[in-house]
Amino acid sequence: MPIVRIAVRQGRSPAEKKAMLEAVHSALVEALRIPEDDRTQMLHEYEPPDFEIPPTKTERSTLVEITMFPGRSLDAKRHLYQAIIQNLGLLGIAPEDLLIVLHEPAMENWGVRGGIPASEVDVSFKIDV
Repeated sequence: MPIVRIAVRQGRSPAEKKAMLEAVHSALVEALRIPEDDRTQMLHEYEPPDFEIPPTKTERSTLVEITMFPGRSLDAKRHLYQAIIQNLGLLGIAPEDLLIVLHEPAMENWGVRGGIPASEVDVSFKIDV
């Protein structure tokens, strides 16, 4: 049940934005083995004055934030980072222009299935990959 937020500067086409969402989702399915239909994703566009970037980055600078259940191994996270970099690279986004941040709030901090803490439900997929 990852929640994906992608932040970019304005100027991407609708097709490119959709491809970016698909690229990150495909990486999540591959690396973390989440269900294919498990999608909660947002792409936010900012005007340049509202999205400052270091001088070493280009206009294609992209921030990918993923909030997910805790429990994945460091190897799974490494796999995820590399899959995101590879997939977004196919869209012309250089690895140097990517920043990926994972947030892992404890299971009791997720209200799911009508407000039940995730720590009290069977999430129906393997988390400890």
